[in-house]
Amino acid sequence: MIWQKTIARPVTVTDIGLHSGQPVTMSVLPAAANQGLKFIRTDLPGRPQVRAHFSRVVDTTRATTLGEGAATLATVEHLLSACYGLGIDNAVIEVDGPEVPIMDGSAKPFVDLLLQAGSTSLPWPKAYLLVDQAVELSNGDGWMRVVPGKPRIMYAIDFSHPLIRRQRFTVPLEAEHFRREIAPARTFGFLKEVQFLQARGLARGGSLKNALVLDDNGILNPEGLRFPEEFVRHKILDVMGDLALLGMPILGRLEVSRGSHELHQRFIQHLIDSENAWRLWVPPLHNRTLRHAFESPVFWQGAPA
Repeated sequence: MIWQKTIARPVTVTDIGLHSGQPVTMSVLPAAANQGLKFIRTDLPGRPQVRAHFSRVVDTTRATTLGEGAATLATVEHLLSACYGLGIDNAVIEVDGPEVPIMDGSAKPFVDLLLQAGSTSLPWPKAYLLVDQAVELSNGDGWMRVVPGKPRIMYAIDFSHPLIRRQRFTVPLEAEHFRREIAPARTFGFLKEVQFLQARGLARGGSLKNALVLDDNGILNPEGLRFPEEFVRHKILDVMGDLALLGMPILGRLEVSRGSHELHQRFIQHLIDSENAWRLWVPPLHNRTLRHAFESPVFWQGAPA
C-alpha cells in the first residue's frame, strides 16, 4: 500500500486481563499520520503514554511488555499483531489497566474490532524496511533470519508434547491470509505451568476460554483445535505482534525456528543494527494503484519467492 492508514472511528471493548483476572477496558482511536501506535494508561495520574516501539520493551517473559517511566503495559502482542496484519499504522490505544485484555487468546477479536472501526487512508506515504541482504541471529536452539523475497513468514516449533511435536507453517504477509489463517490461532500453555503461575498469583484470568491448555496427553479444551497446526500458527501471530514494534512493515521473507518473544526482540535490534542489509523504501507517489509494494518497483523483479 502507498498511504498510511488509521481506523475510521473509535471502538471500545472490555474483557479480563490474563494475569490480574480483573476487567480491563480498551479503546482504540484514530490518529494522524506518522504518529504510529501509542498506548495511554488512563488509570494512572497524568495518563502516561507508552509508544509501541521496540525501544520500549521492558520484559519478554511469556509476553511482550512495554514501558516508559513508571507506566508499563503487558500482553500487547495480540492487539499489535492485528494492527500489523491489517496494515493499521497509526492509532491511539487507551487502556485502564496494566495489561491489554486477553479476549479469547487469539487476535481474532481484535481483528473483528478493527474491522468494525473501519480504516481510512492518510495523506502521507507508508515507509517500508526493504531487505537487501540476509540477516540472521541465533539464540541457543532457536534462530531467526530475514532474506530478500516476497513478504512471508515461515515458523517452526518443536515440543516433546505428543499433540505438538514438530510443526511448521508458512503464510504470505497479506491481510486476508492473516485474517483467515493466523488471527484465530489461540495462545497455549501447559496445565502444570498454569497451576504453578496461579499458585503465585499470576495468570488469574487464564482459563479454557482464553487459551489452549495441555495436560500430558492432549488438550483440555472441549471444542478442540481450530487448526491442526494451531500452535505454530499462534507463534506466527506472536512474531507479527512483535514486528509491529519496528514501526514499519518488512519487505522480506522471515524465517523463525524455536522462537520466543525474547528472540524476536533481540532479532529486531540486530536487524536495525545491520544497516547495510536493508534500506527504507517508499512507494512512488505517481503510482496511485493500491497494491503490494513488492509488485511495483523495478528493482524487486527477480527476487526469490
